[in-house]
Amino acid sequence: MDKFAFVVHPIDDSDIFRKFPLAKGMPQTLLDRVTRLLPPLKVSEITGVKSPYNECCGEFIGCALNSRQLLELPEKKVIEKISACVSLAAKNGAKIVGLGALTSVVGDAGITVAKNADIPVTTGNSYTVYTALEGVKYAANKMGIDYNKAKIVILGATGSVGSVCAQLVARENKNLALIARRQTELEKLRAKIMYDTGTAVKISSDRGALQDADIIIAVSASLDYQIHPADIKPGAVICDVARPRDVSPAVAKERDDVLVIEGGVVDVPGEPQFNFDFGFPPGKSYACMAETMILALEKKYESYSLGRELTIDKVLAIGELGKKHGFKLAGLRSFERGLTEEEIAAIKKTADTRRNNTGVVGAVND
Repeated sequence: MDKFAFVVHPIDDSDIFRKFPLAKGMPQTLLDRVTRLLPPLKVSEITGVKSPYNECCGEFIGCALNSRQLLELPEKKVIEKISACVSLAAKNGAKIVGLGALTSVVGDAGITVAKNADIPVTTGNSYTVYTALEGVKYAANKMGIDYNKAKIVILGATGSVGSVCAQLVARENKNLALIARRQTELEKLRAKIMYDTGTAVKISSDRGALQDADIIIAVSASLDYQIHPADIKPGAVICDVARPRDVSPAVAKERDDVLVIEGGVVDVPGEPQFNFDFGFPPGKSYACMAETMILALEKKYESYSLGRELTIDKVLAIGELGKKHGFKLAGLRSFERGLTEEEIAAIKKTADTRRNNTGVVGAVND
């Protein structure tokens, strides 16, 4: 049977404590030293992934470094750690490896890791983009927003995911704004979009543009929350693709008039058993995980999504392969839990009331 692997890491220390409860009593400096020294380990086996055309199995491989360490430690050291995880996966029989969360971001976004590996490596970012945009359109419709006329802002637009998101959105929406820290890269992206689509997008390094957005697609690679309760107008849809999150948990507590969704949550075909709790209900996974499974089911053993330059062709192609093998958008989730139709309707009702009271307008469907 075809086998894949997927590299995971603790988002923060709480993830380590769930796996190793005794670590809770360690001083921070000692805990950091221990996690830097820990070798990669097999976390769990993945079984039951089956499409009409093939079936596959896999395993989660754990890198002990948390988000902060992955971003702050010397790049060479981090890449060595990730490469060791890929080597373990290959030794265990995997034919392709997916890089999860920040292991797909650090350094050159998987290129060096893939060069050092004996098997193909993918970040899963192409399918992440595909499913995130599917989710955004679905959520916008539920909130009564006309996607084609909406004011859409992409936060973190110059990253690999943000850039291709911007290019795809610009094909359907002419009211697009891009936010990122790197002004030169923003200007290059704006020029490319203008050349390819004729859309004149707005660019900014100022998060103030968020306050006027009907839809926000958040894809930054920041350790700090980028979107706070005061940053959003009533009725907005925010798709938080970033890991760690861009949207502060305070938004969920204080803003019952906006819809925050997670990008790239999908149903996996068959009867998948992950044997590892990453916060999703049975049978569902992140899109980056799903891309690795899709490639294994298709026997397409190549380093599919790597580096900072994703392509529209690959995003659309992996989307079609996902449909072929039975992967599909798994409804809407927000802050690690599924949203019911009743909850979404309640958010929309509250937003409509506040918009009417304050005079806030948006791209509302007729």
